[in-house]
Amino acid sequence: MEYGLNAITLSSLLLFLLTLESSFITLSQSKSIVKTLPGYPGQLPFKLETGYVGIGEKEEAQFFYYFVESERNPEEDPLIFYLTGGPGCSAVITFFYQIGPLSFNFENAPENITLSLNPNSWTKMANVIFVDMPAGTGFSYATSKEGWISSDSIVVKQSIDFLRKFLIDHPKFSKNPLYISGISYMGIVTPIVTLEAYNANERGDQPPMNIQGYILCSPLTNKFMDFNSRVEYSHRMALISDDIYKDAIENCHGNYVNKNVANSVCVNSLKRYEECTSGLNIEDILEPLCNKSDLKPYCREYYYDFAADWANDEAVQQALNIRQETIGKWEFFNTTMHYTEGKNDTFCYAYDIFSSFEYHKKLVRKNCRALIFSGDHDMTFPYVGIEQWIVALNLKVVIPWKPFYVNNQVGGYEMTYAQNDFSLTFATVKGAGHSVAQYKPKEAMVLTERWLALKSYLGDM
Repeated sequence: MEYGLNAITLSSLLLFLLTLESSFITLSQSKSIVKTLPGYPGQLPFKLETGYVGIGEKEEAQFFYYFVESERNPEEDPLIFYLTGGPGCSAVITFFYQIGPLSFNFENAPENITLSLNPNSWTKMANVIFVDMPAGTGFSYATSKEGWISSDSIVVKQSIDFLRKFLIDHPKFSKNPLYISGISYMGIVTPIVTLEAYNANERGDQPPMNIQGYILCSPLTNKFMDFNSRVEYSHRMALISDDIYKDAIENCHGNYVNKNVANSVCVNSLKRYEECTSGLNIEDILEPLCNKSDLKPYCREYYYDFAADWANDEAVQQALNIRQETIGKWEFFNTTMHYTEGKNDTFCYAYDIFSSFEYHKKLVRKNCRALIFSGDHDMTFPYVGIEQWIVALNLKVVIPWKPFYVNNQVGGYEMTYAQNDFSLTFATVKGAGHSVAQYKPKEAMVLTERWLALKSYLGDM
């Protein structure tokens, strides 16, 4: 009887340990193939994988991702790791509103939100990882208090750790050309993640990453320069007159962000600038400025609200294999960590990297390619500021400023710089706002696809 009790106890213990191990494996390597989604008729005509990757000593940060294999040639096409801006914006915005394979149809929203295929999806030319990062974004969450704490530098480390774990779990993509991509605020983080990938390879870290470069859309690079460039941009776009611009230059000495209240002539000059621009939608100066309390169907923000209706639907979360009770209400973006000009650190996020320019300079010394593009009607981080720091890299112009075409029409303008094994293409997309692919999806896709296909080095041109 004693022997039998011990045997039962031992077997129970072994069963418990096996269950615990199984749960741990499931938690750290959770992934599934999604074949159908509410709102889309029939099976998805592309391969969609969703899952979680645990990061941290105890995997206390659990990052939810959407991974779509290339619809063209997944074995050889590039692998793009795409970081959404904010910080704190859900990957839903990039997946459904910008470069992903599906788009929302809101004609009968919120009662009946349907999905349709996006003809300009980047997944037609690349394998794309969309991730909710940091924890507290979208469906990502933390299992401890420490796991909820993040910062620019923490996101860098977590991005590299995520990529390493993803490639270990998806070894067939380890040889695909890897590009780190980011939009808006992730312009602070993306170049650093890219540099860390190169450094990891040089150290011999496993698995090796076939890092080829990075892609930036409307990036924030320097938290002074980019905001400061709005005044010059306003003048170029005829939003302020010559005399307002001249007064600002003479009275503010090139500093329009850090206002010196003792300099009354500068303060007065900037009042005139602010009077002319405060009524604009800075994400696209041609679109109406929307009041959140009085949204109208012509406002893009009006349609963002419906994404929450879809993502909070129980059937949707089951289809995506979301872990139950890991988050509260799904939100389009986390306002606690979302950055605005001059915002101080919050209890959960530290804006601890002021500029990524020095990391761009370090990447110039790598065998690296960069594509940086911006909408020419974006006042959030105007192309003017982007031009300034690119010029400061002191690269040789190998292809001068010229138009690129889409459907026999000018889609925008581009130029290419190079130095040794580094090349950088800078482009503006005609008529586009901040999230370029949302405003001009065809142009953004054509520009990126053509750049990805240009594998030969441009330095000898």
